[in-house]
Amino acid sequence: MIIHREGHLIILITTLGLGLINALCAGYIPVLQPWLGIVSLVFFGLIVQFFRNPPRKIAQKNEGWIYAPADGQVVVIEETEEPEYFKEKKLQVSIFMSPLNVHVNRAAIGGTVQYTKYHPGKYLVAWHPKSSTENERTTVVIKNAKTEILLRQIAGAVARRIRYYVKEGQILEQGQEYGFIKFGSRVDLFLPLDAKVKVSIGQKVKGNVDVIATL
Repeated sequence: MIIHREGHLIILITTLGLGLINALCAGYIPVLQPWLGIVSLVFFGLIVQFFRNPPRKIAQKNEGWIYAPADGQVVVIEETEEPEYFKEKKLQVSIFMSPLNVHVNRAAIGGTVQYTKYHPGKYLVAWHPKSSTENERTTVVIKNAKTEILLRQIAGAVARRIRYYVKEGQILEQGQEYGFIKFGSRVDLFLPLDAKVKVSIGQKVKGNVDVIATL
């Protein structure tokens, strides 16, 4: 299993912390140590699986296809006003990531990064309607020869550490990793109104595997 770099320090701290707790328990309350050991293994397993980073190569790159930028469940498909960058109506598709999903964020299209911005904010639950505009979030806009789309990483009630690794002017390949959100979160896509959506509400999708929409 490949572990994402964002998890290296957390996994090390978790390992040391659990080791110390189990050692103290074995010395002072040995009768509880077997149960604590089981709980510790389960907890450690959850932390490790959260930071897994499975290799995901796009089977067929296409400038007219918009791939899922994250693993999770589609929770929003609607026309809405995008007030930050486009300042006009766009087609919004939102993917909610539970703590059990892979949390790597990938470029839905290839192209040039036109705009990036980090916004501090609240920590409403990620499926709350206002989380897209009030929560801590980042905005990344990518443009290619066919379209220009906006990707928004949104922190949730638990996820309070958003990472993105791109800057304006950078060229991204379709499917390239551009960010990571720790412990449950959401990604919004803002697409042209005439994009043909290929997913439905409640559908589970995988980054770099499922096509969200075509142009």
